[in-house]
Amino acid sequence: MSSNADYERYHDQEWGRPVTGERDVFERLSLEAFQSGLSWITILRKREAFRSAFSNFEPAAVAAFDEADVQRLLSDAGIVRNGAKIRATISNARAVENLPDGETLAGLVHSFAPKAASPTGPGPAVPSSTVESAALAVALKKRGFRFVGPTTAYAMMQAIGLVNDHLAGCWVRGDA
Repeated sequence: MSSNADYERYHDQEWGRPVTGERDVFERLSLEAFQSGLSWITILRKREAFRSAFSNFEPAAVAAFDEADVQRLLSDAGIVRNGAKIRATISNARAVENLPDGETLAGLVHSFAPKAASPTGPGPAVPSSTVESAALAVALKKRGFRFVGPTTAYAMMQAIGLVNDHLAGCWVRGDA
């Protein structure tokens, strides 16, 4: 399958659509962190391998990973074998598990949804970060999350539908 077809399917069926489940938000946060410095198509093509390697991104399961799991992941050619990103994902799962009573990752992330509308293009360029994504990154870091800067936070906000950055004229823009 071509890169264009992979991107098109992701765009048409998933990107910018509302995501509220804890596991799903954790998966998007993790994949956006792995994408940092890489092409998104690399992550899309490896997504099923990531799911398999990281116990379908169930936070409790990933939080239980130990050094043997880190070594297993570092030798898994199906995923991005970056030790810092692997360890950050495990650490982030532990941070999810250690959130204060009554707080969830999904709820925390959604609490930073912008109050103003997203850019509508084709005018100004879609931003790489916003005041809200910077504040979300700070909030996540205060709770022990890693690899969650403002750009990664904003990419996740786009992916889970907290902002609608489909450009004007995009058929998805009206129903995202």
